[in-house]
Order: sequence, then C-alpha cells, then structure tokens
Amino acid sequence: MSKPEPEFGGQLRADPDIHTDWPQYFKERADMARDPRLQGYYRAGMVAGDTPLKDAPLLAVDFETTGLNARKHGIVSIGAVPFDLQRIRLRQARYWLLKPRRSLTDDSVVIHGITHSDIAQAPDLDDVLACVLDAFKGYVWVVHFRGIERDFFKQALIERIGERIEFPVIDTMQLEARFHRSDNRPWWQRWRPQPKVSIRLADSRARYGLPHYSPHDATTDALACAELLQAQAAHFFSPDTPLNQIWVP
Repeated sequence: MSKPEPEFGGQLRADPDIHTDWPQYFKERADMARDPRLQGYYRAGMVAGDTPLKDAPLLAVDFETTGLNARKHGIVSIGAVPFDLQRIRLRQARYWLLKPRRSLTDDSVVIHGITHSDIAQAPDLDDVLACVLDAFKGYVWVVHFRGIERDFFKQALIERIGERIEFPVIDTMQLEARFHRSDNRPWWQRWRPQPKVSIRLADSRARYGLPHYSPHDATTDALACAELLQAQAAHFFSPDTPLNQIWVP
C-alpha cells in the first residue's frame, strides 16, 4: 500500500516502553515465549545499542498490505534485503507472497498489483512463519515508516500464535523528518509558513540523487530503503555512530 506521511517533528521520539537493553530483553523473551518459532528468533539475540552502525547486521524490510490499519487489513507480501553501509546483498534477498486473512481491496490491488488469482494458492503467514523468523534472526530491521511493517507484523503474530513480538527498528522516514523538517531558522523568521518537505520514499531518495524505482513491490521497496539508509548515513552519520542514536524501540 501507499504509505502515509505522518507528522514527524524534528526530533526522534522514543515510545514510553523503550527497551534500553535489547540483548537482555531478547534473552528474557526467549525464556518467556511459548511458540518455538518465536523462541528461536529471540534466542538468536540482538546487537547492543552501542554497536557502531558500520558493524550492524541490517535487514531492509517492506510489506505490501491490503490497507493501512493493522487491525483491519493483512500482509500480502514481504520483501527482505540484508545489507551494511558498504554493500547490499541482493543474492540473499527473500520474498514471500502471502494469502491474507482479510480480503484484498480494489484500492490495494491497483496499488501493488497483487490480485486474487495471485494469492489463491499462497500460504498463510503462519505456514511460513518459521522461515520468515529464521530470515529475520539477528538483524536490525530497517523500514520506511515503522507504522506499517512493525505494527502489521506484531498484529499478525498476535492473531496467529497469541504472542507479541518486539524488536528495534531503524526508520528511514523518521530520520528524513529529523534531517529535513527541523525548523532551524532564527526565531524571528519562524512566523512565516515553511513548505513541508515530503518524506515519502521516492522523494527522500531523490534528495540524495538515488535512482527512481517503480514502487509497491516488496523486494524493490526494501532495496530502495536500504539504499536510502546508506545515503543518509553518508550525509549525516559517522560509521561509528552507535545504533542507539538512530534506532527506535
């Protein structure tokens, strides 16, 4: 689906239930999780917040969905591309076409092009969950607007296994808001309206001279997100920037 453009301010804001020690949190959840697939995911662990960005195991993730509300809509496809600041590993990219438990809408079919016939024989997420979680083990997710990928994945697991999943993400959309929506003008000039900079994926990529890709294919959008973070890092961060300065809980 076409992702909304939320009203992000200039600063990254953490959720109130922030987990400051993700490795410890994963250890605790591994002992508490009931589903063996979720146990395996948590047992793989998570890197510490002081890990330099250059050393972080990154995974760009994109979902195509039947709508924008995780409680009312479902996941149609998942694309995942591993990468780091220097290299994108396209040969290791993964893609899953799924049959959502909510019906496709006409609007969603127009946007992502996945039709009823395409998903007629596709598996439910529960059928491939072991494979999906195995592909996600140990990686820090990188997404463009976590309100889709993380919220939909959480809701999907609640509905299928009755358990939540929690993990940190790097949100390239929120980073764009931080970089390009801060009002750094002198106070006496701030009464003048300032045009709102678009932080949608294609517009954000254009600011860094990245090529245009056709949107709404999960793997292509994941690749686009990975390239965007590489560009953001090159412009605004040191390779030694710790993850806890850019990820959000």
